[in-house]
Formats: sequence, structure tokens, C-alpha cells
Amino acid sequence: MAKEFHWPHGKRICVSVSVMLETWSEGKAPPYGVQATAPKPGVVDLAGIAWGSYGGKIGVYRLINLLKEHGIRGTFGINGRCCEIYPDAVAQIVKSGHDVAGHAYLQDKPMNGMTPEEEEATITKCLDLLERTSGQRPQGWVSPSMAFSSHTHDLLAAAGLKWHGDARDNDVPRIVNLKHGRMAHIPWSDFTDNRVLRSSSMDLWDVYREAFDYLYLREPGSYLPISLHCHNGGRPMITANSASQSTDRDSGASSIGSVGPTNASANLANSVGTSGRSRPISSMWLR
Repeated sequence: MAKEFHWPHGKRICVSVSVMLETWSEGKAPPYGVQATAPKPGVVDLAGIAWGSYGGKIGVYRLINLLKEHGIRGTFGINGRCCEIYPDAVAQIVKSGHDVAGHAYLQDKPMNGMTPEEEEATITKCLDLLERTSGQRPQGWVSPSMAFSSHTHDLLAAAGLKWHGDARDNDVPRIVNLKHGRMAHIPWSDFTDNRVLRSSSMDLWDVYREAFDYLYLREPGSYLPISLHCHNGGRPMITANSASQSTDRDSGASSIGSVGPTNASANLANSVGTSGRSRPISSMWLR
């Protein structure tokens, strides 16, 4: 890998942190949850809806505080509908120094289920809502469930976006040429907090810790994306372990050493339009 991709100043690894703030259609709950018994067919899952709404009411603020505590600048992928029901939370994200990224309008309306015209309208609606609510025009996009169509990325480039997080075919960021311009093609996490819903939240930390140590030692030039969801990762069961383990690591408990802050969206945003490989900016978390 090092022969093909290098981080600045000889750094061996880049770690990015992203947070997802999501919501679903009226009367719909997330397709996953902590309840062991599914509701009967035709019954509105009020408990699941309430569980999903936690992110915009409480979880987002807890994660903002956690990132602040560790000096981490992150990227929040936000469904456009959240701007309408959680406007204060969306505004606070940017006030706290983070970037916002488009994440469509509703989490249960994936891009690959739309016509090109519907996709274009969804992209415009989401970006406009985020800009109006947060004061920041997004530079990037992550499709819900990373489910994109053959048109999605060209439409994103046409909308002026500089990166997308739908990369499922590579380990490191790269520049791709599209019909309407060039975009940074950035991998997103394949192991987020919803993978540990019915197990120990320590499993989440263990996966990232072991992955970091492996990549740092064996594959210089690596990239490790970390992602959490406000409605799950914003709960004490996740953040308590994240806070305590990060503190242990920063204090020297690991022989690898500590890691520092990055911005998952802006890492490569300024690289689009330049020649050669991507040019990361100062908010990268490199080690």
C-alpha cells in the first residue's frame, strides 16, 4: 500500500471520525433496534420510533461533547429532515466546529430506489436545508446505507460537491473522474455502533483498537474511518466506553501511541481539481 499511497510528513495512518444524525418517514422506526420482540404486522412501532428520535434530542449533544473533550473535529452526515425537526441540534454541530455532509432527506429513502430526477431533487433539498439551518453549505455526501445508483455520484458532482463517502471498493481515499467533474472517493466505516446492539459495547472499541494497531504496524499509508450514530452511539453505553478507552490510549496505555483529530469530510475536499494524488488539509488525524 505504501508504494501507492502516502500521507504527508511520513505519517503511517489517517483516522477519520464521522457521526450520523438520522430520521425516518412519519410512522416508521429504524429497521434495527434493541427490542428483542418485533411488533405485530400493521402495528406502528412507537417504541422503535422513540428509540430512533433519541439521536436528535440527546445523543447528538453527548457526541458533540465527547468530540470536544478529545479535541476531535468530525463530520456529521445529516438527513435533511433533521433540519426541520432538530434545527437547534444541526446548528450546534457547526457552532461546535464540525462539518456537515448531505445524507439525503430520509434514512429509509435510499438513492438507489429513486429515478435520476428524484435523486437530483433530493440532493438539492438536503443541501439547501443543511445550509439554511447550519449556515454551512456541505462539501460532501454520504448516501443512506451507502446505497447509491449509477447516477448518484454524477449528480453529486453536478451539484458542486467535492467528495462522497460511498466508496466500497478501496481502502484509501482517491480522486475519481466523473461526467460533471472530479470528486474525492472516500471509504466509510463498515463496522459502526449498530453492529454491537445486542452485544457488549466494548466490542466496538476492540474492533477499532485492533484495526488501528494492525494497520499502523503492518500497512503504512492506511486509512481508518470511524463512525457513530447519534441515536445509538450517542447513548452512555457507547460513549462511556469511548471516553474511558480514549483517555487510556492518550495517556500511553498502548505501545502504539495516541492519535489526534481529523475532519472526515474535509480531509480531501480541497484536493479536487488538483493534479496527482489527494492533498489533505490540516484537520487530518495522522499518526
